[in-house]
Amino acid sequence: MTCVFLGATTFSEAVLNSLISQKSTVVKAVFAVPKTFSISYSKAKVRNTNFADLKSIAKKLKVPYHEINGTQGHKLSDYEGLIKKINPDVILVMGWYYMIPASIRNLSKYGAWGIHASLLPDYAGGAPLVWAMINGENQTGVSLFKLSDGVDDGDIIAQKKIKISANDNIKTLYDKATHTSIEILNTSLKQGVKKIKITPQNLSKQKIYPQRSPADGKIDWTWSADNIRNFIRAQTKPYLNCMV
Repeated sequence: MTCVFLGATTFSEAVLNSLISQKSTVVKAVFAVPKTFSISYSKAKVRNTNFADLKSIAKKLKVPYHEINGTQGHKLSDYEGLIKKINPDVILVMGWYYMIPASIRNLSKYGAWGIHASLLPDYAGGAPLVWAMINGENQTGVSLFKLSDGVDDGDIIAQKKIKISANDNIKTLYDKATHTSIEILNTSLKQGVKKIKITPQNLSKQKIYPQRSPADGKIDWTWSADNIRNFIRAQTKPYLNCMV
């Protein structure tokens, strides 16, 4: 199995290192996003607080490495020719910030696969772990799915639940989600795509949550003690988004 890998976060780094160690998939190219980048939903450049530099890994693998920052000449569509030449079995999108157009997804035999940190169709959209913790959920999960034209609405390849304990904060929950994501991805790749059972999502139950900004971190002291506690533990390191 060969892949083109897209990632930009510490989650991406962990998944990529796992792929290399498992040897179930051969990485043929790495695409990344710099620490600050342009994106459609923000007039100002966005800062990736969970940034990981994947360039050194690509260098060790001796594969092409390119950064996508949303500006002219640095969009994924600008590299269509390169990806077509590689002819990957799958495009793995693990910790990414841009929509993947069909023109890119269709360059791989089995499409583009992504991981979303929720049990889709629940908590689609931005910051799913943060929202789940703010809302006081006692469980969440991760979903491995095929990317499509919409927001987190593709067919499900695999899912697994994760417990949110009373002592979890966003860092410990993020670590749980990373470990579980690696587990279901490696299991699916080893199983082989021909044996994977694809399940369409029930999109009538989908609720899309927005991306969060610093303005969303303001605490309302009229909230209950439990709500304030959930709000704070959902936005501690690495996010640090709370304001009094």
